[in-house]
Amino acid sequence: MEYVSPEGLRLDGRRPMEMRQIRGEIGVVDKADGSAVFEMGNTKVIAAVYGPREVPNRSQQMNDRALVRCEYTMANFSTGDRMRKPKGDRRSTEISLVIRQTMEACIMTHLMPRTQIDIFVQVLQADGGKSRCLIAAVGTRSACINAATLALSDAGIPMRDLVTSCSAGYLNSTPLLDLNYVEDSAGGADVTLGIMPKLDKVTLLQMDAKLPLDIFENVMQLAIEGCKAVATYIRQVLLENTKQLEYRRGTHGQSPAYSAFKVLFSAARRFIAVLMKFDGGYIMETVFDEGSRLKIKHIQSSIPNQRAVFRF
Repeated sequence: MEYVSPEGLRLDGRRPMEMRQIRGEIGVVDKADGSAVFEMGNTKVIAAVYGPREVPNRSQQMNDRALVRCEYTMANFSTGDRMRKPKGDRRSTEISLVIRQTMEACIMTHLMPRTQIDIFVQVLQADGGKSRCLIAAVGTRSACINAATLALSDAGIPMRDLVTSCSAGYLNSTPLLDLNYVEDSAGGADVTLGIMPKLDKVTLLQMDAKLPLDIFENVMQLAIEGCKAVATYIRQVLLENTKQLEYRRGTHGQSPAYSAFKVLFSAARRFIAVLMKFDGGYIMETVFDEGSRLKIKHIQSSIPNQRAVFRF
């Protein structure tokens, strides 16, 4: 089967280095601390984040960092055949572990000791096909990681950098970016990559099949470019949401250097005040006991004639 035409077009009309259409939205689950929906082509994923909160099982509590937990599921209606067991199988457990390890690398867990952060990811729609085992590897890992990144940002969880993911493959002697279901089912090499773009670090690298080193480097570079494109889009989504919050709060036009304030509760009755930068980046944190009085001088200097005093 020919996956790239003589005119240089793939089966879905894209160029070899062209991604599927992506779309993201945050704040979709009211009762979650942070939530997001992320779409990559025909793959649609929803993520919800709860925490930081007290660890229910004290035996799992860690004194030096937060406990990160992740659960990956696929909705019964996400594929062509309705599934009887949407979670708990080997594939779901494996992808849950992949997502947890990937996100744990970017979360500043040392700022939230003795707490727990829960990440729930569910595939609402998978890209084509009828078999769950096949579908689980078709772009859902990348979409899940991107959705989790948006949800963590929406929850105000301090992170070293955004984590974005994209896949690339090699078919018909041509490197292809962001494989769809038909291309992934062809049996060629498939690379799923997750990176922190600003820090230039790799947090996830999975490859199916084998490739010569020179070809692998080309496919890897293509996946990196895809991750950077996703990171650019995610920053646009977060910036647009921040602007909307400014309009709602009536602070638009004041140009505050720090536009969001997050108070995180830990099991030891201590609070972590985290000031977030305008673009969602981490700025500073202050730990204080219950009943204390905290004045944020950074906000005083950024917003004229306003004071931020928090009493607990």
